[in-house]
Amino acid sequence: MVSEFVFATAQYESGDWDSAPLVPANVIDAVARYTSVPVAPQGAVVALASEQLLRHPFVWLTGHLPVRFSEAERDMVRRFVARGGLLFVDDHNHDIDGEFHKSATEEIRRTIGPLTQLPNTHELYRAFFTFADGPPTTSHELNGWGDNLVHTHLLAHVRDGRLAVLYSNKDYSSEWSFHPDNKRFMSVDNTRFAVNLVVYALTR
Repeated sequence: MVSEFVFATAQYESGDWDSAPLVPANVIDAVARYTSVPVAPQGAVVALASEQLLRHPFVWLTGHLPVRFSEAERDMVRRFVARGGLLFVDDHNHDIDGEFHKSATEEIRRTIGPLTQLPNTHELYRAFFTFADGPPTTSHELNGWGDNLVHTHLLAHVRDGRLAVLYSNKDYSSEWSFHPDNKRFMSVDNTRFAVNLVVYALTR
């Protein structure tokens, strides 16, 4: 029996880990809509310090507030990455000078290692849909919210040729935070990039 993919949201002790509660259902809908990946209809909230983290190939972490991992969280994230998991961290503020960005990137550096720009030719952008220009721009960037910048690259920590941590300043947390039924009003479904993230995590 093929096990189902479960969309996992990281619950961490600091900050507001649950700041975008509509995102899991929307990404689950996108994976089910476009791919043949068996996907669970409900996501899971997984404590970052829990052994349950190791059951998931892909974990999403977001928030607005400062992020400070406990030692237990740090140890489990290291184990998660060592086992081949992909941690996707998205700044819900879209602000490179904000407290989430500064604290989260520092915690990633302390826990896993440095982040560097991910080339826009990386296989992630062809893992299912093709994004020839790299990470798709969000409406929040184009409307000048946050830091008034359009971030042309994501940041990443690569281990053994595989993405271990992916970091976004683009605020996909806001971009994907709507009920899936509202996709019918869009000319292009903006959750397609989430499909690439999931497919990459499951196949690389």
